[in-house]
Amino acid sequence: MTLGEGMEDIFRLCDVVRETAFDIHRYLRSGHFEKVYENALAHRLRSKGLKVDPQHQLLVRDEDGTVLGHYVADLLIEGVLLVEVKASVTLGSADTAQILGYLRASGLRHGLPVNFGAQRLQIQKFIV
Repeated sequence: MTLGEGMEDIFRLCDVVRETAFDIHRYLRSGHFEKVYENALAHRLRSKGLKVDPQHQLLVRDEDGTVLGHYVADLLIEGVLLVEVKASVTLGSADTAQILGYLRASGLRHGLPVNFGAQRLQIQKFIV
């Protein structure tokens, strides 16, 4: 898959991630650790020709550029989409705060928390 710079491309990328996550959830179901789902998603997205950067470090900087700390996002897809993998009963406000913090820290605009732990796959889309 080749991506340009447009909004249509990011939405197409989100669709690929959603469809891939759904296939993984249908196959593995719930009950595994987050790392299993993260590895499965990275593997399957790479097999579709996408660039996947696991455990991507995000620096948090002060106004003057001083590094204040860092986060580690589960997956950075194609350099434009942050994916945070969960294996919990449901997505909650802490998960929302986490992905929004990651997006602000990275300067990226698009993020997907994906929860494989619920009976039904849960995916939310955030744009900042």
